[in-house]
Amino acid sequence: MIEVRDLHVRRGDKTIIDGCSFAVHSSGVLVILGANGVGKTTLLNTMIGVLKPYRGHMEIGGKIGFVPQLFEVAFSYSVMDIALMGRVRHIGLFGSPGTRDFAVVRRFLALLGIEYLENRVFNELSGGQRQMVMIAQALSSECDILILDEPCAALDYRNQKVVIDVLRSLSRDHGITIVFTTHVPQHAVEIASHVLLMNSAVSYLSGTAETVLSESNLSALYKVPIGRAQFAGSGKFTYAPLFHHEEVRHEP
Repeated sequence: MIEVRDLHVRRGDKTIIDGCSFAVHSSGVLVILGANGVGKTTLLNTMIGVLKPYRGHMEIGGKIGFVPQLFEVAFSYSVMDIALMGRVRHIGLFGSPGTRDFAVVRRFLALLGIEYLENRVFNELSGGQRQMVMIAQALSSECDILILDEPCAALDYRNQKVVIDVLRSLSRDHGITIVFTTHVPQHAVEIASHVLLMNSAVSYLSGTAETVLSESNLSALYKVPIGRAQFAGSGKFTYAPLFHHEEVRHEP
């Protein structure tokens, strides 16, 4: 499980996070929503140990695997090479992967349905395929908690669905705790057990998805009117911005 209480994070003299608190149980899914620049990535970097809290309590109950935003690598690494990097904590910095390391990586490549990409060059893959490889890399560390920074950024709807379905399966079927940031409330609607809304550096709202996700809370978060739309006959719903059309008047 993850428990954070009264977290403060500073960069130099600037306070980035001021009094953030939230919790998520083991095998839960925490989705973090907030505007650009509000501190979402700073929060993740503090959770994975890259940044040190200035003040507050943080309890992380398990080994962490981290998936950054989409990127390219400088060399022509294969998918296997990239995924094996997740085994560093088991191999050691100057060690060489052994039979078990390859077996673990292949198990997670197969779990994600991308075992056929093993020998492909990472930079030649589509965005969705690269995201799956990075998830395989994190899982290959044999983590208990998977933290992802905007895993669906720059992905089309189909690949967003693939990523969300994979995260749902990892939580539900494999007991992995999931934490990820996104700009799309629908991702939280689909799989979140818990939600953290980062309204500003000093204003946060956290709790179960059922209690936190609402038109009023999302409208306050994004500073635009947000409406809830129900899909007839399916029980499904979504949230969307209600942009107002203003007629443009032309002078005669």
